[in-house]
Amino acid sequence: MQEIVLAFIAGLVVGFFFALIKLPIPAPPALAGVMGIFGVYTGYKIFHWLLPFIQS
Repeated sequence: MQEIVLAFIAGLVVGFFFALIKLPIPAPPALAGVMGIFGVYTGYKIFHWLLPFIQS
């Protein structure tokens, strides 16, 4: 849980800093981009879940 909170705080700081210096955010501004990131993460987790079955 601490890792999640720290990642969220880091994101807030980066977002604030980018707004302060008037740069676009370094993240996908649309739901499709966010879902793409979620898909990459989910695919990674599924691979590691299936790895024992693949290796045997």
